[in-house]
Amino acid sequence: MTLLSARPSQPVEPGLLSRALEVAGRLANEATDVITATAGRGAHPDTKESPFDWVTDTDRILERHTRRVLTAEFPGIPVVGEEFGADHGAHDAPYRWVVDPVDGTANYVAGVPWCAYSLALVDAFGPVVGVVADPYRAQIYAAARGRGTRANGKPVRLVDRELTEGAIVCTELARRGPWPGMGEFIERAAAAHAGVRVLGSAALSIAQVALGHAAAAVLHSYHEWDVAGSVALAIEAGAAVLDRRGEGTALPADGLLVAAPSVAEEVLSWWQETASVG
Repeated sequence: MTLLSARPSQPVEPGLLSRALEVAGRLANEATDVITATAGRGAHPDTKESPFDWVTDTDRILERHTRRVLTAEFPGIPVVGEEFGADHGAHDAPYRWVVDPVDGTANYVAGVPWCAYSLALVDAFGPVVGVVADPYRAQIYAAARGRGTRANGKPVRLVDRELTEGAIVCTELARRGPWPGMGEFIERAAAAHAGVRVLGSAALSIAQVALGHAAAAVLHSYHEWDVAGSVALAIEAGAAVLDRRGEGTALPADGLLVAAPSVAEEVLSWWQETASVG
C-alpha cells in the first residue's frame, strides 16, 4: 500500500499558488453568502436523471459567477464545472479549474445544514489548490501543494489514530442509491465498533478526515468536481489517499479512500471485500 501523502509532490510556481489561493478563497466566501441566504427558502430545484441528483438556480448562478471570475483572473486556464461541463481542451491543459457550486444540493434544497462549495486547481499530478466552503459552520477550508491545510486561516494537521474502534467512517450513496456491497461495508464497520455516516456531501465527507473528525471516507464512485478541493485538504493535512487497489492516486478513476494513515489498510480491506461480494 502506497500512501499518496508520503510521495514527493510536483512543485508549482509560488506566484500561481498564492494567486489561486487568494481568488479561490474570495469565491468561496462569496458562495457562502449566497448559500446561507437562500438554502431551503424558495429554491427552484430540477431533477437530473436520478431522484438523488438535483440542480437549482443557485448551482447555475454560482458556477457562472465562478467561471466569469476565473476566466478574467486566469485566462489561460480552462474550467470544468458540474453544471456547464468542461471548457475546450480542459483535460489536456497543464492546469484546469474544477468547481462544484453546491455539493449536497438535496440537503441545500431541504434546508438540511450540510452542503459545500468546492473549487480546485488541478494538474496532471492531482489538486494544486483546493478550497471548500462549509457555509453552515462558517468555515473556509483551504490547501495548496506544499503549504498545508488551513481552516479559517488556522493550520490543520491530521492527528493519526491507531484504531477504527469508536471512530466515524463516512461514505456516500452512488448516483442511483446504495453502491454494491454498501450494506455489507456498514456491517463490517459496525463489527469493528466504528460508525458509518452518509451525510450527503462528498466534499464535506472527505474534509472530515482532513479535519480529524472522521477516521476515513470511502467513495465508491464520484465526479472530479465533487472531491478535488477536499482531496487537496486531505493530502496536505497528512491523510492517506488511495484507490480501491490500495495505490496512492490523487484522483483515481474508479473510487476513492481517504483515511488516517494507520487505519487506511483496515478500512480498505472492508471496502475491497464487501464490494467484491456486492
